[in-house]
Amino acid sequence: MKLGRCILFTVSAALSLTAHAREATPVSAKTHRIGPGVYTFSHEGARNIFLVTAAGVIATDPISKEAAALLLTEIRAITDQPIRYVVYSHQHWDHVKGGQILKDAGATFISHHHCMKHFHRHVNPDVVQPDVTFEGASYDLTLGGRTLELRYFGRNHGDCLIVMRIPEEKAVFIVDLVTPGGVSGGSGWMNDYYPKDYIRSLQAIEEQLDFQHMIGGHGAPIAPKSAVTERRLYLEALMAAVKAELDKGTPRGEILENIDLPEFRHLRNYDTHMKLNAERMLVYYAIGW
Repeated sequence: MKLGRCILFTVSAALSLTAHAREATPVSAKTHRIGPGVYTFSHEGARNIFLVTAAGVIATDPISKEAAALLLTEIRAITDQPIRYVVYSHQHWDHVKGGQILKDAGATFISHHHCMKHFHRHVNPDVVQPDVTFEGASYDLTLGGRTLELRYFGRNHGDCLIVMRIPEEKAVFIVDLVTPGGVSGGSGWMNDYYPKDYIRSLQAIEEQLDFQHMIGGHGAPIAPKSAVTERRLYLEALMAAVKAELDKGTPRGEILENIDLPEFRHLRNYDTHMKLNAERMLVYYAIGW
């Protein structure tokens, strides 16, 4: 097995995030070593993980054509093992495009069954169709003595997102549900999120999965479990604040101006996104979605 010049995150180093990425990787792409055989790769703001085992590689979201080509280069700098699997976290194109180069390398593509209706309804030639899908709440992918646990918590961000757990590292890979240190929803409006189910899913992740750290689909390479709790508490507080204004009879046009959550002002993008998050909650209470 080749050894790439990637950074190993010990528990303390992971949380301080002081490491540098491999020098050979372009500025827009970085690979970090989380633990033995476990890596995270990022490209222009999106992140995936891959596992190197004695029998091959399990990769996840290819992100884009450019990202997938760089990912393959990074994997080849670490190991000559074949790429056996690519697992999609969910159906959104900003995470799952560009996988053909990995398909050509021999990978079998996997997603939750519910993703298929999206792939069929909105066909994108840059999205490789899954070869294998699973239904229900769990699917364990085992290769070369390593297991990647795929867990489905129902609808939250869309209706086919899965959370992936790496047992040996007590780490989970969570795409879009939690971006450590920030507020919700990319553009701010939280498109394709189901607020109540979102909170329910975060609570289920906290309670049902044994983990100490999380790797997000965006943001820092690794963060503590408390990042999941912080996101849930923020959403609960936001929904409660919006509901309180509605219950008081505050005119709809004035509600957003009255919403402020001082305990969460430290979160990244609070000033630009919090009101948009609150507007999404207003829509939820207005139409039930």
